Amino acid sequence: MNSPSPQLQWTENDEVRSCRWHAENGAPPPKRVQIADDRMSTEVAYKLACEGTALLWRGDFQNAKQLLQALARRIDKKPAGKKKNVATTAAEAFHLHRQTQSQRARVLAMVLIPFEANYRIPLRRAPDVVTACTEAYGAPGTAFITSLRELLGIIGAHEWRKNGVEIAALGAKIHPHYGVFSPVRGEYLDLLAKAPLPSKELAFDIGTGTGVVSALLAKRGVRKIIATDLDPRALRCASDNVERLGLTTQVELQQTDLFPDGKAPLIVCNPPWLPARPNSAIEHAIYDPESRMLRGFLAGVADHLETNGEAWLIMSDFAEHLGLRTQTELWDWINAAGLVVAGKMDIKPRHPKSTDSTDPLHAARVKEVTSLWRLKLK
Repeated sequence: MNSPSPQLQWTENDEVRSCRWHAENGAPPPKRVQIADDRMSTEVAYKLACEGTALLWRGDFQNAKQLLQALARRIDKKPAGKKKNVATTAAEAFHLHRQTQSQRARVLAMVLIPFEANYRIPLRRAPDVVTACTEAYGAPGTAFITSLRELLGIIGAHEWRKNGVEIAALGAKIHPHYGVFSPVRGEYLDLLAKAPLPSKELAFDIGTGTGVVSALLAKRGVRKIIATDLDPRALRCASDNVERLGLTTQVELQQTDLFPDGKAPLIVCNPPWLPARPNSAIEHAIYDPESRMLRGFLAGVADHLETNGEAWLIMSDFAEHLGLRTQTELWDWINAAGLVVAGKMDIKPRHPKSTDSTDPLHAARVKEVTSLWRLKLK
């Protein structure tokens, strides 16, 4: 939060003002800003937001939340008589869905909230968000403005972090941090808990995130795990979870791109499963442009895997059912990396969207399978 940031400018009471702007997704400050308060109707706010005019809130904080909820309902309401774009392929359905999500997020991000330098919000009935903001942003710095939608995400992340997520395969909780993807899809962990270990001496956990894979490997008796990630937030989150679970002597964390130095008899990676561009930091756990992490992992495994070791690739085939990647491509990358498939374990997803028939991607979701690929050197 202390790095140089762009300034948001607006006119208030005939005076030009400015304040530091912050957006986690790197979005630039809105060029047009209008002061808004409790008197503004949803329809006026919706029209301004759709036109690209941000609303700097000066009214009651709880009313700002209600306005944001009303805007979301207004966006999600199907306009009467308007012809809906109909996708003819799964890939088109996915791209239309992403486009709709992006447009929705852009409009909802137009409700802005001011913060004082100590993370206090100078609005009536504003909650105390000092702890949540400190967790997300670090130590307070200077006054700034951000979107109410981002703030609500920070508050939600604080609750996740405080309460934790119960991991059945681990028999314990994992506490995700802001900006680090929560391990809510437990089916892949069930695979990880059952796969036959090639060794209990050493394992590499590539792209550790919350540290849940390392924790599960440690529970299974692996004596040393080196967990890597490039994201400082992920490493802090993993460190917190490793410490909470009393695994600091077993798990070593390293900030590096993919592989640590040396070789291991077991290398585990659960890369993002959709080859598309993320719209926010946390989406990097789901979206991997051009399958860069997946291809990088496969291409580098041979140099880091011991002769009789195994590389476990944990992947959903959702991308294949969406037409974003072919199964042939994955097999070709495995073969080109000098690897063979020693075994494959499959499981159907259990997350709520997998059974939601109203989801625009339902046709692909019902076919989805998550697999643990056991890869060996040729």
